[in-house]
Amino acid sequence: MAEAYFIDAENAAEMARLVNQDRITTRCMGGLFPPQLALSNVHTILDIACGPGGWVIDVAQAYPDKQVTGIDVSQLMVAYAAELAKIHEARNASFQVANILQPLPFPDHAFDLINARLISSFMPQTMWRQFLQECLRITRPGGIIRLTEPERTISNSPAVEQLNDFLARAMHKAGQSLSPNELQFGVTPHLRRFLRDAGYQNIQVASHVLESSAGSEEHLSQYQNSMVFFKLLQPFFVRTAIATQEEVEVLYQRALEQMMAPDYCALWYLLSAWGEKPR
Repeated sequence: MAEAYFIDAENAAEMARLVNQDRITTRCMGGLFPPQLALSNVHTILDIACGPGGWVIDVAQAYPDKQVTGIDVSQLMVAYAAELAKIHEARNASFQVANILQPLPFPDHAFDLINARLISSFMPQTMWRQFLQECLRITRPGGIIRLTEPERTISNSPAVEQLNDFLARAMHKAGQSLSPNELQFGVTPHLRRFLRDAGYQNIQVASHVLESSAGSEEHLSQYQNSMVFFKLLQPFFVRTAIATQEEVEVLYQRALEQMMAPDYCALWYLLSAWGEKPR
């Protein structure tokens, strides 16, 4: 079963967008790891759906004593990440192609910590249980898994709100949403339960919010992210019969104008949940 990412995973524009989004997400979360997460016994780390490898390389540089591996379904992303690691001389970072909706290509108890951010963009709602059982298998006893997922941006832009409505509806039609009414992505309320049902314990959660209103620190970076994101989403909207190409393009141009208005206001919410595998 191939990953059902709503944007072409081999798209160079998407790769560049993910480089930017990776930095935005890490800043929004206040750093690479939660401050209450003890890393003294963490030596091997896996980043699920690593994209162009930003988080992996940042961790590898910040913790040169740890081995950090990134996996992604995209050959383009993995090749770029491996080359970036060479440029930054992150010798403790490695990457490989893998489809996380299939059995993970690692032995039992291979990692001390598994990180997965924003995977609801391709994770079918019926696959969470199988995925987390695989993560449990390759986590050592006492090891940690951390999931981080978003909900849709809230803004005062009618066009941006309409595009986010389209995305929530399209994800629901594609079987990648857990919302009962198509208003949200609906994954974040389930993260604690997902981990508990998979067998993890000592589960903790932390919420994060990023403001991208006009005049805020993240306004321009998030504008650039949204400009590429909503453009690349257009085939997904058309494919799921949410709107025609003409309707989406008109709405897209309005959204770009409204995001640059001096009174534009927007917030993006994320939730992290992490737990330990029983010893």
